[in-house]
Amino acid sequence: MLTREFTEEQQMFRDAYRKFLAAEIVPQMEQWRENGIVDREAFRKAGEQGFLMVWPEEQYGGMGDPDFRFEQIIIEETAYARAGDWYNSLHSRLVGPYLTRFGSEEQCRRFLPKCASGETVLAIAMTEPDAGSDLAGMRSTAVEEGDHWVLNGSKTYISNGINADLVIVAAKTDPDNNPHHMTLFLVERGMEGFERGRNLKKMGLKAQDTAELFFNNVKVPRANVLGEPGKGFVYLMQGLAEERLIGAVGYLSAAQLSWDLTADYVKERRAFGKPVAAFQNTQFKLAELRTELDLAQCYVDQCVRAFNAGALTAVDAAKAKLVTSELQVKVADVGVQMHGGAGYMDEYPISRQYTDAKISTIYAGSSEVMKIIISRDCLGEGYTPFNTRNF
Repeated sequence: MLTREFTEEQQMFRDAYRKFLAAEIVPQMEQWRENGIVDREAFRKAGEQGFLMVWPEEQYGGMGDPDFRFEQIIIEETAYARAGDWYNSLHSRLVGPYLTRFGSEEQCRRFLPKCASGETVLAIAMTEPDAGSDLAGMRSTAVEEGDHWVLNGSKTYISNGINADLVIVAAKTDPDNNPHHMTLFLVERGMEGFERGRNLKKMGLKAQDTAELFFNNVKVPRANVLGEPGKGFVYLMQGLAEERLIGAVGYLSAAQLSWDLTADYVKERRAFGKPVAAFQNTQFKLAELRTELDLAQCYVDQCVRAFNAGALTAVDAAKAKLVTSELQVKVADVGVQMHGGAGYMDEYPISRQYTDAKISTIYAGSSEVMKIIISRDCLGEGYTPFNTRNF
């Protein structure tokens, strides 16, 4: 079996986080699924024990270690514990870094410590009814007026939408002349005109609050503009590689769990007087999936190394996102089939693995969009043939 590259400190971190999940998160998940939302206490408890945001400097409440492998551990263990409904990594590693990458020192001091402690929950609002992967179709706008901006528009399918206290909102700020002229705004809970719609009902990930957000003449102070006005589109593009890496780690971890659940079940389930695992069809299908999972794991781990070195490209991240999201759906599908009728019953974990999986091929850029990105690279003039690459 191939070995993975984690330090002794990171292995200790994994063990501690696994125990935290078992004690504080897993026992609550069933109730949270029924409620349709994770209790905010989950963020605070993770923050208290240093599991929420590990990358910021200590002055902001973190460990000051930017190594993505710490977040990789958190994502893997959360998925494997069947607690993926809790979008802690969206808060910690997807949205949080926008503050340090593009925000001012004052904004970091004002917001990051409470984000690290779990007192402030984060979300990012890009998607609209007519603007998903195509951000140029965005209709939300913001107009500068005196010492503030006036924000109008709506967003949909926003993860952490109900729990969020601080939302990074993208809006067009020169819609008549430039569809890519966007600005990012830090919209805080309680700002007049900022309203939330219903907690949307979904196929899977039942405990993850996904909401509609509405902005009606919200006055956003200049101090809450993130980065430079007009550069929001560029900022969002810069964050996509990391977003897709975060997704790939989670998708693959969920797929690994689906395989293990299925392998355990077919060893026990009997048909025609012998375990289902004794049939060649079962053996061949699981062998194929085991190979695909291990190959994908090697690629994702390589992407993590590239990210840590500042060398992860948007194309490589798209490849990781594409293959792992499709594999998550495939393994869960095979798992349900091999469970037989039991796989359709919600009391068996594989049932939820299946319903939770489908969104992975859609959000953070659909599989079709990933294929467009990859094809533009491999069919473009700058593509390097395999036998001429510098290894």
